[in-house]
Amino acid sequence: MRSRNPVFSRRGFSRDNGYAGFNAAPQAGGPAVGTQQGNPYAQQAGNPYAQNPYAQQDLQYGAPPQAPAATGRMTMDDVVARTATTLGAVVVAAILSWLLLPVDEANINKSYGIAVGAGLVAMVLALVQSFKRRPVPALILSYAALEGVFLGVISSAVSTYIADGVVAQAVLGTMAVFAGVLVAYKAGWIRVNRRFYGFVMAAAIGFVLLMAVNLLFAVFGGGDGLGFRSGGLGIVFGIIGIILGACFLALDFKQVEDGVAYGAPREEAWLAAFGLTMTLVWIYMEFLRLLSILNSD
Repeated sequence: MRSRNPVFSRRGFSRDNGYAGFNAAPQAGGPAVGTQQGNPYAQQAGNPYAQNPYAQQDLQYGAPPQAPAATGRMTMDDVVARTATTLGAVVVAAILSWLLLPVDEANINKSYGIAVGAGLVAMVLALVQSFKRRPVPALILSYAALEGVFLGVISSAVSTYIADGVVAQAVLGTMAVFAGVLVAYKAGWIRVNRRFYGFVMAAAIGFVLLMAVNLLFAVFGGGDGLGFRSGGLGIVFGIIGIILGACFLALDFKQVEDGVAYGAPREEAWLAAFGLTMTLVWIYMEFLRLLSILNSD
């Protein structure tokens, strides 16, 4: 059974076959792409891409994964274009919400209410997409736009009440993490294998559970809950959150690499963009929280 949660699992992981891409890098002279030894997009039990005609062509003719992409197969350009579209929706919505939903004393409650509502609906849309067998571009773009509304109001509040310039620092930090992980991944300094995946998943689940418990204590007990999001502990957990986001980026890059190499359907580029957008939003929020703590009086 394949998990479809975009945060705690990644496309290509399966309880039936393990992680299709790990330890299965295309090799010259290796087995044909359609065999169960390497290709997650050929015909395998429980494989969601088994009906991809381009993967089946590779299965029939034994074409290597590095063969030129045919029409209908995902390419790196597809992933870049879809990711730019989803991130663009996030940025545009964030800018508009920053300008149209002021966080001054007269409007702060209204702006916060809209932001929280947008964030909750975005979370629901993300869950709906995660349980669908195929990507729905309209659903993904709606998630991106609503997430942008949430980020815009929160960023405006941090800039207004914490410190001016924090938002720009958080954006630069997010871009630096993305570039650093990409360079490290392409250079082979990060090895994404089963052990890496298991460690990241366990750490992420533990992190989210601790944050949920902290939130519950804050809601019902008042104050900062257990203190995981403020003071010294807040700084430690902010750094841990950024590191986890960087690890998720490595998993995202592995997915994209495998999808392009093995001939995933072009529509899978939307799922890759969806995962990358969620990861970058995670990293940005952790940077924003960390910098807010460091700049607070």
